[in-house]
Amino acid sequence: MNTTPEIRVLHLLDGAVRARGVAVIIDVFRAFSLAPYAFMQGAATLFPVGTPEEALAMKAADPALLLAGERDGRPLPGFDYSNSPAAMRRADLAGRRLALRTSAGIQGLLAAGQAEEVITGSFVNAPAIIAWLRNRAPPRISLVCMGWNGSERTAEDEACAEFLTAGLRGEAPDLEPIRRRLRADPSGAKFFDPARPWFPAEDFDACLQLSAWPFVLRRGRDEKGRLCLAPVPVPETARISGERYSGEDLPAPGALTGKRDEETGKQE
Repeated sequence: MNTTPEIRVLHLLDGAVRARGVAVIIDVFRAFSLAPYAFMQGAATLFPVGTPEEALAMKAADPALLLAGERDGRPLPGFDYSNSPAAMRRADLAGRRLALRTSAGIQGLLAAGQAEEVITGSFVNAPAIIAWLRNRAPPRISLVCMGWNGSERTAEDEACAEFLTAGLRGEAPDLEPIRRRLRADPSGAKFFDPARPWFPAEDFDACLQLSAWPFVLRRGRDEKGRLCLAPVPVPETARISGERYSGEDLPAPGALTGKRDEETGKQE
């Protein structure tokens, strides 16, 4: 029996639906960069929510609940926070519960119903993601690039999938060239457009840094059966040397191979 884990790269909302094995739902700009910051700021629980209306109804029933999110990148009326990771890392969330509604990452998280396990993906905790996956060595890994609104591919999510794949194969990917490339790409340039203040420049930097945070965020259910994200500790995370990730202190990964679409021969 072939026990070599496969890495399959999928795209957008359809990719989330098709994800199998362990799914990594990637949303660099910005939902799954924000989520790790929220837990680092003390959040107790994060509830993924599909619509603004659902989030507002939850808050009406539980006024202590904090709401964060966006629609088409813009802040939502009645929400406590936008989808800004930079703002989240300044927030005092000690012991607070947070509901997050976004147009790409959260939708993918909710759509990945066929995956055995689901975690979030971004650069900010990429070393922990790599360490966790290499420790587990699941038969199949689905890297799902959610893109813009789950319907249009974006450079940052594709780059994150490439970064994770390289790390899983025992390579030492460097973030700095990715940062420079994204700064010139429309997906990154929007953070420096004065006409779009809902994309603050500081979010670009907050989303494009590596952290040694020793956890991944896994989809699960709380004690009341509600869907939630919770941090899962990673015993041994990747070592950071400047802006370069080094996998030398990780468990041996074994052989991992890229998986291409059987019907088209192209990467999914």
